[in-house]
Amino acid sequence: MSIFRFPLLVWMGIGVLIISLGIRQSFGIFLSPMVMDFGTGREFFSFAIALQNLLFGAFQPLVGMAADRFGPSRIIASGAFVYGAGLLLTALTTQPDWLYLSLGGLVGLGLSATSYVIILGAVARTVPAEHAAKAFGLTTAAGSFGMFAVIPGAQAMLTHFDWRLTMELFALSCTLMVAFACFIHPRGAAGRGAPEPQSVQTLKQALTEAFHHRGYWFIHAGFFVCGFHVMFIATHLPSYLADKGLSNQVAALALAYVGIFNIFGSYFWGLMGDHFDKRHVMASLYLLRTAVIAAFVTLPVTDATASLFGAAIGFCWLGTVPLTSGLVRQIFGARYLSTLYGLVFFTHQLGSFLGAWAGGRIYDHYGTYEPIWWSTVVLAFAAALLHLPIDARPLVRLQSQPA
Repeated sequence: MSIFRFPLLVWMGIGVLIISLGIRQSFGIFLSPMVMDFGTGREFFSFAIALQNLLFGAFQPLVGMAADRFGPSRIIASGAFVYGAGLLLTALTTQPDWLYLSLGGLVGLGLSATSYVIILGAVARTVPAEHAAKAFGLTTAAGSFGMFAVIPGAQAMLTHFDWRLTMELFALSCTLMVAFACFIHPRGAAGRGAPEPQSVQTLKQALTEAFHHRGYWFIHAGFFVCGFHVMFIATHLPSYLADKGLSNQVAALALAYVGIFNIFGSYFWGLMGDHFDKRHVMASLYLLRTAVIAAFVTLPVTDATASLFGAAIGFCWLGTVPLTSGLVRQIFGARYLSTLYGLVFFTHQLGSFLGAWAGGRIYDHYGTYEPIWWSTVVLAFAAALLHLPIDARPLVRLQSQPA
């Protein structure tokens, strides 16, 4: 199936992700101006972002269950409203403690209803199984296009105006997600005709089945590492580059390169997942991350190496999303994908919490990011090994027809 023949739902979901994740991935460039405005250390802002990611993950299984029961449209619209409220409150507050509620709690809840888990769950029930990884890759790439599109604009507004006005404009853009949500009603190849065999399964049975599958926990562990990498780099790369004497524009450009190369990378890794064993593709992705991060912390940090790192890490940035969600769908089916992948995503966000918070904690304690950079190298190699023993065969109840 050509990507141009994908249903309207896929493209509306892409629109939601461009806005939701584009804003989220830009928070790193707010660190310096917000820390200066509030007069706090980097750990304070890092903890607010870490809390956001922890709550993002904690809410995700519950929001996924709600989407499986009530449909994604209402969940996405409600999440967009909460997301916008959190951004607006962040812009208006004069007390740093309020950031825990606004940037941490409200934005975290809003993200859980407007990001990959809900959108991919809707896509899984609309696109035929044999094209799922490709559709997941395309949808994942949308978040990176948002990163590429939003970060340079946000940096320009920070340069010419201030961070508060930028946050207010972000809050206003959340209204577009409400409009897109009106078109996200799963109907299609995976949703028409006779009920699938797995559709008679209850949610409790699906959870019990997954919890007793060893491979499900290996998937959790690998995605934890992904979360650690993504939020440490997104939150602390701009400050790390500034500490090395590079300009804010170079840092914003490096993050923009992450976004634009992830557009190609997410689609590439999703396509590879359609044609090759997803476990081996995932292991290859993490080995590539190992090499890229090790090279970056070993070589001198210059404008050129910062841009090259952004491009290289971007290529393997969120390629884990179509592969991880694809593995969950392949093993357990599409019926409760939002719930089962939502739980995996919670583990991802535990990693994000530690990556964002530990980066600031280690910097404030040691005055350098070097220890945590090398920790990301070790974790990437461990994640590559974790995916090899996963039993990725569909469960017996699914083998009579594609999941």
